[in-house]
Amino acid sequence: MSKRSSKQRLKSDAKKSRLKTKHQRRTHKRLIQTLFENAQDAMGYAAQTAIALIDDQGCFVEMNIAACDLLGLPRRQLRGQHLSTFITAEFTLQPSPGSFPPGESLIGELLVSSSSQIRREVEYTFTPNIIPHCHLLLLRDISQRRESMQAELRQQQQRVELFSEVTLKIRQSLQLKEILHTTVTEVQRILQADRVLIYHVLPDGTGKTISEAVLPDYPTLMDLEFPQEVFPEDYQQLYAHGRVRAIADVHDPAAGLADCLVEFVDQFQIKAKLIVPIVQNLNTNFQNQLWGLLIAHQCNSDRHWVDFELELMQQLADQISIALSQAQLLEHLEEVVEARTAELQDVNYNLQQEINVRMHAEATLRQREEQLRLITNALPVLIAYVDEQQEYRFNNQAYHDWLGQSPEEIYGCHLRQVWGEDCYQRMQVYVKIALAGQAVSYENDIVLKDGSGRSVDVTYIPHLDDQNTVKGFFALSNDISDRKAIERMKDEFISVISHELRTPLTSLHSALKILATGRLGNLSDEGQQMLGIADDSTERLVRLVNNVLDLQRIESGKVIMECQACNAANLMIQAAEAMQAMAQQHEITLVKQPQDIPVWADGDYILQALTNLLSNAIKFSSPGGTVWLTVEVEKDSSTQNLPMEVVFRVRDEGQGIPSDQLERIFERFQQVDSSDSRKKGGTGLGLTICRKIIEQHNGRIWAESNPGCGSTFAFTLPTLESAE
Repeated sequence: MSKRSSKQRLKSDAKKSRLKTKHQRRTHKRLIQTLFENAQDAMGYAAQTAIALIDDQGCFVEMNIAACDLLGLPRRQLRGQHLSTFITAEFTLQPSPGSFPPGESLIGELLVSSSSQIRREVEYTFTPNIIPHCHLLLLRDISQRRESMQAELRQQQQRVELFSEVTLKIRQSLQLKEILHTTVTEVQRILQADRVLIYHVLPDGTGKTISEAVLPDYPTLMDLEFPQEVFPEDYQQLYAHGRVRAIADVHDPAAGLADCLVEFVDQFQIKAKLIVPIVQNLNTNFQNQLWGLLIAHQCNSDRHWVDFELELMQQLADQISIALSQAQLLEHLEEVVEARTAELQDVNYNLQQEINVRMHAEATLRQREEQLRLITNALPVLIAYVDEQQEYRFNNQAYHDWLGQSPEEIYGCHLRQVWGEDCYQRMQVYVKIALAGQAVSYENDIVLKDGSGRSVDVTYIPHLDDQNTVKGFFALSNDISDRKAIERMKDEFISVISHELRTPLTSLHSALKILATGRLGNLSDEGQQMLGIADDSTERLVRLVNNVLDLQRIESGKVIMECQACNAANLMIQAAEAMQAMAQQHEITLVKQPQDIPVWADGDYILQALTNLLSNAIKFSSPGGTVWLTVEVEKDSSTQNLPMEVVFRVRDEGQGIPSDQLERIFERFQQVDSSDSRKKGGTGLGLTICRKIIEQHNGRIWAESNPGCGSTFAFTLPTLESAE
């Protein structure tokens, strides 16, 4: 081959290579252009979307104008630049072209810094191997959108803060007037409105402004009552159902305001207004009631109200509704508190009055107690008050003088502690009678502090409250030692005299009986009559002497009752049989109703008491009358604390006994009519002996009578169970 042919062949190969390279460049350029166009169409973004190709080393190969603008370099300088030059280190994820499988894209956000250090937040889409060794990178600037979102978030946060601030101020007060004033003031400040007011709907359909915040350049509507025609009932119903009106221009026909209402608002220079209802749910049927309106006015120009303003007004209207309920509840509570306070004041006043009365009563009581103590201390008798527990609650100074125990030492002590066991056993039965509600008197022997003995007459008077409940008893003990000594001397004298008289009287009575037989000669009729009188007198005198001696023996203790179990029926039958002859002589019917009741008694002495009582009943009954002898076991309802006892009763139909003589007839030689001793032949000692016998049995004897309707003499004996 010649040199010329070689040169020509070389030139031809070079030409072919240039043509091939040129073709490859054109093909590459068309491919890139197609990729860029397809990328824009696929992303659907505008021209601001930055599109770039980077090679496997991460260097820019090609890019569009938006990419040049984003990165701050012309295309010529940008080619060959590495991607990491424009990505800040804050992003940990950086696209690495070789780390993604083909056909997949990576989407994320990057912070890109341009050549002039302008940072942009971008959203990227990285598609690897879009062409061999080239990767497609799409960058879209989202800084403005991010700023808009942040601005919106800041605005929402501001709204929340404003709402919270206003709500807090509303909630901080429970006074309705203060709440409404705070609301209009804060709303006017936040909305920068010319006037904000609260319109209260009155029950008659009218209404008036009750709170307002208005700029000084505009007239106030405070306390101004709106006529019904500017706020008709159909409007009220719409607002009650939550209607909200935002009117940008009151004169705009599209606002739909009536002409009268437009004229009405014009006089207050209102150009735009925002109206939000304040609705309350006041009943259990969940029916809303329009309480009022929260209104904002713009007076200097028209105003297009934004959603934030509507939302704020609605939320504040809801808060006002809640505050209204709270304020009304508070008002109700205040009324309740005021009423309760008044009640407490009345109670306190009454209590104070009661305290004063009690203090006065206590002072009076102390004064009277002191007076009582002074009086009782001056008396030579034992005076005390014993409660139902048989403990001393009051006693006079005589206790100290007699027993050597001061009132302070005795106070609260039991009777047994003060008097000793033996003395307490003697007084116990009478204490029970007193605590059963009956006054009782008895005689007792006590031992003084010096060891000497005293005879005392004791009287217990029960203390009954308004319900007749026994609270205790008053005890009066009178020293009767001197009287008892005199009585003993008298009794001994009488006993001696009687004893000395009984023998000659017996002889005299026997002599008279012999004379009456006529053995010693007949007497004239007058002599026989005188002899009869002398015989009767002598017999009565003998009976009197015997009674005196019996009584003296009983009182002196020489007679000891030998008590044993007896049948009440046997005692009654024996007594009735003994008195049957006397009853027939006086033409008296003797009726007995015996019962087999065991009693603890000395049968002979009880028989003596029964015959004595029957004798009296027969003697003081008119011929043809009836005398009843009965017995029964009973327990008086007023003496619930007493044991069961057997009560014997002798009832007649005689003339009766006056009430003032019922107790005295048991004393010696006491008769209702002194002539009875002569007419009836009594000695005046029978009932006294009966009382002594019954008292020796720890029983009681008494008389009941209605003058003209007869009398009843009764005595008690302990049952066999109670005696045991």
